[in-house]
Amino acid sequence: MKDFISMLDADMLFIENIIHLSAFLKEKQKKGEIYRPLEGFTAALIFEKPSTRTRVSFEVGVYQLGGHGVYMDTQGSQLGRGEPIKDTARVLSRYVDLIVIRTFGQERVEELARYSDVPVINALTDEEHPCQVLADLFTIWEYKRTLKGLKVAFIGDGNNMCNSWLIAAAFTGMKFYAATPEGFEPLERYVKKAKEIASETGAEIVVTNDPVEAAKDADVIYTDVWASMGQEKEAEERKEVFMPYQVNRELVKHAKPDFLFMHCLPAHRGEEVTEEILEGERSIVWDQAENRLHTQKALILKLVRKATL
Repeated sequence: MKDFISMLDADMLFIENIIHLSAFLKEKQKKGEIYRPLEGFTAALIFEKPSTRTRVSFEVGVYQLGGHGVYMDTQGSQLGRGEPIKDTARVLSRYVDLIVIRTFGQERVEELARYSDVPVINALTDEEHPCQVLADLFTIWEYKRTLKGLKVAFIGDGNNMCNSWLIAAAFTGMKFYAATPEGFEPLERYVKKAKEIASETGAEIVVTNDPVEAAKDADVIYTDVWASMGQEKEAEERKEVFMPYQVNRELVKHAKPDFLFMHCLPAHRGEEVTEEILEGERSIVWDQAENRLHTQKALILKLVRKATL
């Protein structure tokens, strides 16, 4: 594997390697051990969308591994003046060892990877957010020590998070239920592909409009904002449509008593989730956010050094 631009670039072995490598790196950091296998390594970090967790985890992760990250935004680079992405790819390939990009269309990441001679990582597009899902899987594994057979209820918008989760759940043999309002389902091609993979792994993939069906006996309840970046003008209209999909005290009663609550953040308290659930004892969102750092580092090592554990 040269690039990681979609969860479809992964498989079960890849995910297992990332989980175990993340655990190894997290333990080293916990013990205060310096581990800098990438001295002299450089990464270009292209951010065409706002970011907190993704940007900081990649910048800190590259530094902790011994490398240097070069942050680039639209206004501070020629991309903001219309330079073709393929030209940027060919130039950066001669300067850096890795390119990380957070952008809008999935096709931009695909074109960047096609013309780049160095690995490319998708740090979020409108269609996918595979790096977040790697951290999610690692976080669940930390608590449950397994993934196969666990039921994950994704409640809300069938957005980029949901698309990537469909594929990840299929690879790992999980039961994945996406509950969305009618007309807001995940992209059909992701559903179709997830079901194809599931036929070989024993996973269960269900898309429904019933949040209670999804939440029933769930091991994990997951939600995300109702209006993603670029959809701000639809926010008020979406609130009315999505309110029946709020993760609240009544909905989580249908989950298992020891369910885990997850959110990729930032969260809009009182919209997709109540304060009570987000800050409650079943919430693991802060562990989930921390693990972005560890899985980002694992992914970099996997792509650049072909590291395994």
